[in-house]
Amino acid sequence: MSERRIAMVGTPCEIMAASKLQYFTDSPIDVKLGLFCMENFSYKYFGNLLEEYDLKMDDIEKFQITKGFVFLLLKTKETVKIPLSVAKRVIRKNCNLCVELTSETSDISVGSIGSEDGWSTLIIRTKKGEEIVNGAIEQKFIEPKDLTESQFKLLNRLAETKINSNLENIEEMEYFARPVLYQRDKSDSSINKEISESNFMDLKYNVIDIGACVLCGACEYVCPDRLITIDDTKPRINGECPQDCHECFAVCPRTFIPEYLRNDSSKAIGDFIKVMSVKSLKHTQGQDGSIVTTLLDYLLTNDIVSDALIVDKDEYFAWKPYAKITNDIDEVVKSGGTKYSVCPVFKPLRDIKEGVN
Repeated sequence: MSERRIAMVGTPCEIMAASKLQYFTDSPIDVKLGLFCMENFSYKYFGNLLEEYDLKMDDIEKFQITKGFVFLLLKTKETVKIPLSVAKRVIRKNCNLCVELTSETSDISVGSIGSEDGWSTLIIRTKKGEEIVNGAIEQKFIEPKDLTESQFKLLNRLAETKINSNLENIEEMEYFARPVLYQRDKSDSSINKEISESNFMDLKYNVIDIGACVLCGACEYVCPDRLITIDDTKPRINGECPQDCHECFAVCPRTFIPEYLRNDSSKAIGDFIKVMSVKSLKHTQGQDGSIVTTLLDYLLTNDIVSDALIVDKDEYFAWKPYAKITNDIDEVVKSGGTKYSVCPVFKPLRDIKEGVN
């Protein structure tokens, strides 16, 4: 396995997949920077929605979701707002099954909820995350201040709203269809037994076919025989799984979750060491105060990690996200900002796994 130490940026479901990769495999992911996330949009169907407003993706300079609207800053400097109630028509189906707002299995979680403009809310979750944040403060990459009681309550309230709403969605789905596996309360021994009896066809039946796939690409990454490929819609298999291989089922964030990673939904933002509000002293581009960019800058500058796994925008398709690995801070800065749609974030790890530069 590569000696590279990678810092990854991801949404709650992608961070869960990374956590399962760390748990079940020899993963190069060393630091997990999680984003706050309510939901993501289908790239294709959001494009169709824009047509109703006589717009196309290439017209948009910047996205922002706030106060019940999707705000679109156009390249013409005009602003168009779409009610979130309308935009919800094109939310990806799997997002309605997610009961995490704040990337609870990350080392550090970052988002705008609870902080004033120009600042970000930051949640330290692990000792590793605490060391990173303390170092970034000492070296004046970021400036911290306490989150007020009302700001903290707002964060918890919105997290609880997402949990309760999507637990209702899960209950409804399970009434009419199959169980949502990642919400099963099972012992690790029981989970390991299920994994030992499962392969891609079980993943297809229990996750992909019911619309629970998050399109992260973890299954594609771990497949030892390169049988799985993932495109804009779902993972597919070309061939037959070896009888003794169960890796794709194990690492999927929507199959059974090991006990120590599992959130019982009683803690709205999960376990944490500290919650604070922070401002970048290095970067001003991007959303959420550019804190993710700034933390990646700190990690790369101090050689704490060798590379960053980030999501950038496609050069030829406006706002279409794609994942890449880089150690160039200029590329990290360029990629800053939320894309509001997803891509197979683990796809670049395959080249590292196979020793391709």
